[in-house]
Amino acid sequence: MNTVGAYEAKTHLSELLMRVEKGESIVITRHGTPIAELRPVEGRSTEAIAAAIKILGDFRSKHSVGADEVREMIEEGRRH
Repeated sequence: MNTVGAYEAKTHLSELLMRVEKGESIVITRHGTPIAELRPVEGRSTEAIAAAIKILGDFRSKHSVGADEVREMIEEGRRH
C-alpha cells in the first residue's frame, strides 16, 4: 500500500483517484501519521442482490395492494 502526504494528496487528487480506480489503495498521511485511506469501492455482491429481490418478492406475495388502495394513498399524500 502506498502512502502520500496530505499536501500531495490535495494537489494531485485526480491522479490519485485514477490510481484507486485501477485497484490501488493509498494511505494519506499528515506529518508521517496515517489519517485516511483511499481505496476502491467494493463491488456489489450478486448473492446479496438476489437475496434482497427474494425478500421483496416474498413480501409482495403476502401484502397485496389493490388499485383503489393505491389511489387512496396517492390522494392522502397530496392532502399532506
